[in-house]
Amino acid sequence: MDSLLEGSEQLERELAPEPMVAPAAGSLLLHTALFGSVLAYGLLAGLLHHNVWGKEGIGGAIQVNLTNALPLPSDQPRNENVLSTETPSQAPAEAAPKTKQAVDESALAIADKKKPEQQTTRKTPKYPPEPMPDNLARYGEQAGSSMARSLPQQGYTSGQTTVSDSDFGTRFGWYVDVVNRRMASSWYKQEVDPRTPRGARAYIQFAIHRDGSVSNVEMSQNSGSQTLDRSCLRAAQRVDTFGSLPSQYGPSTVMTSFYCEY
Repeated sequence: MDSLLEGSEQLERELAPEPMVAPAAGSLLLHTALFGSVLAYGLLAGLLHHNVWGKEGIGGAIQVNLTNALPLPSDQPRNENVLSTETPSQAPAEAAPKTKQAVDESALAIADKKKPEQQTTRKTPKYPPEPMPDNLARYGEQAGSSMARSLPQQGYTSGQTTVSDSDFGTRFGWYVDVVNRRMASSWYKQEVDPRTPRGARAYIQFAIHRDGSVSNVEMSQNSGSQTLDRSCLRAAQRVDTFGSLPSQYGPSTVMTSFYCEY
């Protein structure tokens, strides 16, 4: 029974609130005293520091006295002028113009005295000039060429065919194309000797009549190969007709040239 009473009393003591007024008051007084001591120390330190800094003879400052600088040597002469000009000039003064000597007009000219004429002597070159070679052609001095010239025959050409009448070819070029195609198709290259050089040409000429028939087939220029020449002549002889000439064309025949190239 006694133990139960003691236990209940101890529990009541533990659950009872602790007193807070006294500890709070003590803490406030302690902080106030601490703050006052710091403030007092700061005031005292400031006053003492001001007095110490203001005393004479205390400190490590060095006293400096300024003196005039020593003059440096100068190459220019010293200017004694008090006043200075705003636009100084370093150019030297201009020289005075020379006076022309006066001519003595009282002197008389001597009429008989003449100035001696100077004789000019021609200097001969030490080395004679080299002769101009005659083997050089000069402009306007070149001899004319003796090569024979011939004017090309005027006409109209289409492929390997040429008509002598240029007006016919200009107006009826389609007919010349027909002649060129038929001649090329009637020429057999297999008839030519294979030993014929490449590029050889055989030229023939013939007349085309109004009805398109061919006549007067002949060689106009040999190729150097008989087989090529004969095959080109046979090509023109194989053609029965090239077709009637255009009705707008007045002449009855057209002279035509054709070449066979191997």
